[in-house]
Amino acid sequence: MKAVEAGSEKERPAPYPRGFRARRGLNWGLLGSMYATYYMCRYNFRFATPGMQAEFGFTTTQIADMIAIWSLTYGTGQLVNGLLCDKIGGKRSMLIGAFGTIGVNLLLGLAPLLVIGGALAAASKFCFGATSFDPAFFAISIIWLVNGWFQSFGAPGMVKVNAAWFRRTERGTFAGIFGFMIQMGQVISTKLSKALLAGGVIGGFVIAGGAWRWLFIIPPLFTLLVAICVAIGARQTPEEAGYPGVIEDELDNSAGVTVSLKDSFRTIFTHPLVWFYAAAYACTGAVRSSSDHLAVLYFQEQLGMDMKTNIPSVVGWTLALMPMAAVLGSLASGFISDKFFKGHRSPVAMTLYFLEAVVIGTAAVILLKGLVGPTHGGILAGCAILIMIALTANSTHSIVGAAAPMDIGGKKMAGFAAGVIDSFQYYGGALSLVITGRVLDATKEQYGWTFWYAIMAGFGILGGISMFLVMRKQKRMAAAT
Repeated sequence: MKAVEAGSEKERPAPYPRGFRARRGLNWGLLGSMYATYYMCRYNFRFATPGMQAEFGFTTTQIADMIAIWSLTYGTGQLVNGLLCDKIGGKRSMLIGAFGTIGVNLLLGLAPLLVIGGALAAASKFCFGATSFDPAFFAISIIWLVNGWFQSFGAPGMVKVNAAWFRRTERGTFAGIFGFMIQMGQVISTKLSKALLAGGVIGGFVIAGGAWRWLFIIPPLFTLLVAICVAIGARQTPEEAGYPGVIEDELDNSAGVTVSLKDSFRTIFTHPLVWFYAAAYACTGAVRSSSDHLAVLYFQEQLGMDMKTNIPSVVGWTLALMPMAAVLGSLASGFISDKFFKGHRSPVAMTLYFLEAVVIGTAAVILLKGLVGPTHGGILAGCAILIMIALTANSTHSIVGAAAPMDIGGKKMAGFAAGVIDSFQYYGGALSLVITGRVLDATKEQYGWTFWYAIMAGFGILGGISMFLVMRKQKRMAAAT
């Protein structure tokens, strides 16, 4: 069995039976809502970083390293758990990840971190002879590392389930909706984090202002509620929901959606396109992770805002508009790739990567000229730039990370295809964060956050080159067949 990315048009498919679209919408709504709550248990970390800095004295490098450690673990988890997902099924994978991230978030919010860090440091010293550790840094890094592993069950599981529910020429649009669900989680996380940091009586809990640990206690309760609904109402295939034979898989239309680990690994690992997409997606992750996770510190240090105890209104609106811009880009890029390029993702993605590089490069010049800073105009300029970055970065995120794996792996191997491609998003993100944290600590006094933009622009260029290579490879494959 050999998976290839289909390229030829087939005859017009039969219309869907009555009730199918509604049932698919319910299924997708449940899965998408749960994945949105995954993001609530992920993006809460960025709002906690100013409080962590105030309490533990972390540097920008340490904050970036903690997020990078998370990214490396998440990326490796995508590879392993994506392969496992093809064996055990997407729904089960998503539920494992949900209950894992619930437990880890509650641990970070409730546990005595210095005690845990001291114990971990002592154990490491005893086992490996290490001599110096920052207990708080060590504890938070390890706990957040485990969260990355459980979170990595989510995307492969969701992509795999939806590969069985959507035709190829619908998957780009699905990817746009996928992007909407992700951004919905970010919006809710922003609003909830703002309320929690402001303090007061919230949901029956009395919360002191600036108490960052609450950011890890309340969000997992949302994940728990939605996970119960998914366990009851979601189905892995249309067949399980009473709609047999409705979706024809262009790669392998035989019954079932699971395969052996050996078959999935061999087929996807040797696929002629998967590594080109993975390289491009590393560049998406480099920009997306850096812009998302360091934005709060950027508001505090470059734009002069106090982010420890409250989130100013302009920041709240910016962090809400960023996901909205991302949704617009995701929906547009998915629709265009479906309707105008017949399911081909590479031409649209290549254009978006180069556009992203132009936008961010222009932003670097604007910041270098002193037009972004703690003034009314400077704050507006800084916020507008982040919104434009979100638009371009997340447009490629959806079609390369969600639609392409389904095209490559089909209903039986989309889990591992998503795992391979998506893992590189987080390897790229980790690389970007490690570089950016150190460069900023070395150059902030003289250049502010200019190099933050410059580094992201470079990754945008590399992403465009990678998608150009995908297009060239696709043309050679088409000529050969």
